[in-house]
Amino acid sequence: MQNKLILPLIVISQFCCTSLWFASNAVMGDLVNDLQLEPSALGSLTSVVQLGFIFGTLVFALFTITDRFSPSKVFFVSAFLGGLFNLGIIWDGHSLLSIMSIRFFTGFFLSGIYPVGMKIAADYYEKGLGKSLSFLVGALVLGTAFPHLLKVLTHSFPWQYVIVATSFLAITGAFLMLLFAADGPFRKSSSQFNSKAILIIFRNKTFKSSAFGYFGHMWELYTFWAFVPIMLSAYSSNHQLNINVPLFSFLIIGVGSIACVIGGYLSNKYGVKKIAQWSLFLSCICCLISPILFQSPSAPLFLLFLFLWGMFVIADSPLFSTLVAQNAPAELKGTALTIVNCLGFSITIISIQLISVLQELITPTYLFTFLSIGPIIGLLFLQKNK
Repeated sequence: MQNKLILPLIVISQFCCTSLWFASNAVMGDLVNDLQLEPSALGSLTSVVQLGFIFGTLVFALFTITDRFSPSKVFFVSAFLGGLFNLGIIWDGHSLLSIMSIRFFTGFFLSGIYPVGMKIAADYYEKGLGKSLSFLVGALVLGTAFPHLLKVLTHSFPWQYVIVATSFLAITGAFLMLLFAADGPFRKSSSQFNSKAILIIFRNKTFKSSAFGYFGHMWELYTFWAFVPIMLSAYSSNHQLNINVPLFSFLIIGVGSIACVIGGYLSNKYGVKKIAQWSLFLSCICCLISPILFQSPSAPLFLLFLFLWGMFVIADSPLFSTLVAQNAPAELKGTALTIVNCLGFSITIISIQLISVLQELITPTYLFTFLSIGPIIGLLFLQKNK
């Protein structure tokens, strides 16, 4: 396939396959009712996907799978199996343990989708990688948000329709990648297992700085996404309003895809690192001022604030991935992207669980100020390596 067509292909495939990520979150209310779960199940079912993703990226990184084997074939196998495991949610005999197991393996195979998609893009676009990855992460954002829209569109149908639709999309994306995405011209394969790959990667101080900026960003990102419906529900309850939570959850998360593209174009003009820092700084400000907006009686102002937060919280993600890819050894680029994803998603579990625990102790008005911890630490590391 011609290079100019490969990016749209990867973007479409990434969108289709990453819809698996929050499939259970979109139907969480139905799952809680059907399985008689506690409301805290949101944190557990979100975290177990992250745990599966972490375990998968660790396996992929330790065995340098994306550098030793064809990335498009790795993507296909992962997306196909991820779609099948996701489909398992519709089984009638689930307990919390069994559904958490299903979500764990879905997360495991997502580790062969998201970072592998970035690896494929990096193999095609040596120049302008920041802009290319901005489209790719934008697709991830839309894919993540899409189950919430499906919930709105299928509200008169059983919740299982959302799960079937996301599985179908993932398997479609798997075949698109297998049939039309050959290995990129800038791919440098690693023929054998390298037990010291991770140590080699982190010796580079610039790489380490970029990675820690990404880790700070990840502390905030997935917890924000997971709790957007909670924020909307809490505000609606406190101010006695009737907000369409699934619709606005989709819009607030989905608007981040536009921010990714804008950030990619700005990075071409002002530099990748500078735009990443500004995005991280602005999302940190959103965390800190969130109590003021939660107390505002103006629903349009609160929703506008969440839309802006939804943009700032993700705009730096493709830029940090670009910095990681650019500062990693060429023959270990796939492993570098994978291990940084692994560590970043490990951090999301801590953040999600912390907010889940604090949710029982602190009013939602002040709860999300704790998300500022990650951006503050990330900014300090980026500042150290000017």
